[in-house]
Amino acid sequence: DQGLIPVKLLERDLAVNVTVGLSAVRTSPDHGTAFDIAGKGIADPGSMGNAIDLAVKMVKSRQMTGSSASDA
Repeated sequence: DQGLIPVKLLERDLAVNVTVGLSAVRTSPDHGTAFDIAGKGIADPGSMGNAIDLAVKMVKSRQMTGSSASDA
């Protein structure tokens, strides 16, 4: 977590978490669930969009190479 401090300071609304070593691709917004601002119309969907975009790229890459996390 300490290594993420600079990322969160510089790109909090755009950063994405990735969990490696799983058989499935898993990404999530770096800021977490943000329940404190849910339903208030102030949330920025940028990080969620980035998480989805990255997950799609990772799946496509796995499909192109025919690999999976279990191959490692």
